[in-house]
Amino acid sequence: MPLRGLAGGLATALACVVAVFGAPAPAGAHPFGDPQTVAITADPGRPEVVRVRWKVGGLDDLTVLGVNLGLLPQDRVLLDGAVFYQPADAATIGPSKEFAAYLLEQVTVTSDGRACTGTVTPPDDLAKTGAGIDYTCPKAVGVASVAVRTLTDLNPAYRTLATGPGGARAVYTDDADTHDWTLSGGAAGQAGRRAAVQIAVVLGGLLLVAAAYVLVRKRKRRA
Repeated sequence: MPLRGLAGGLATALACVVAVFGAPAPAGAHPFGDPQTVAITADPGRPEVVRVRWKVGGLDDLTVLGVNLGLLPQDRVLLDGAVFYQPADAATIGPSKEFAAYLLEQVTVTSDGRACTGTVTPPDDLAKTGAGIDYTCPKAVGVASVAVRTLTDLNPAYRTLATGPGGARAVYTDDADTHDWTLSGGAAGQAGRRAAVQIAVVLGGLLLVAAAYVLVRKRKRRA
């Protein structure tokens, strides 16, 4: 067969394959494994700071994210959805500016209706301990509104299990991506301290009244 005819035949065959199976697509997501997690905490020494730690659920999700961010080659995810995670993936993704920008875009914090500025700490071990983000707000935080949209941009079926101060818990989904958290620091902590002071003052007053009553009774008996 002439080369021209062979090339034409290969082109026709490739067109048929694409028509049947579709052209190669971006890395597919795997949202039905272990859920990703976030932990929201106050910073004891900085009442204006909200700390968020994000951790991926399945390591294959980390690879999928790396492919979608352009940090890993497309061939790490096959057309049938199989994902090939390698330990080096976390080391490639973790310190990258693309990953930091992704977290800051998908995880946001507001307090009193004002946005807080996030700073991503380069993770020591992204696969095991996740990544930490510190959000600095305009003033001490009582209630923080935290939005989490990581991975739902790849597939809306992803879920995020969240924990907060005092054992509070929540589940983030594509259609419920924002939750309010009451922090132990900031205005909430100040309110608690004010309440404790008021209670102490009241109890002290009651003790003084009781002591005065006892003294009066003793004097009456002596008289």
